[in-house]
Amino acid sequence: MEKRGKNLGKLRDLLGLLIAGHELPPTYKDHPLKGDWKGFRDAHIEPDWLLIYRVVGDELQLARTGSHSDLFNE
Repeated sequence: MEKRGKNLGKLRDLLGLLIAGHELPPTYKDHPLKGDWKGFRDAHIEPDWLLIYRVVGDELQLARTGSHSDLFNE
């Protein structure tokens, strides 16, 4: 994402909230995913920059980051 000119500080901010176990502000549009990604969540770092992750017990698992088309072939 750095090659695309994305501000990695925004990703770090989101990761800090997730690691601390805080509820995400509505601006991240955090929601559960369906289908092949069932069990994972999607948070919007920017309108077309997402992070797919899940929390299992006390472990944060990061799956992917990218645009909607990168992640979901849209």
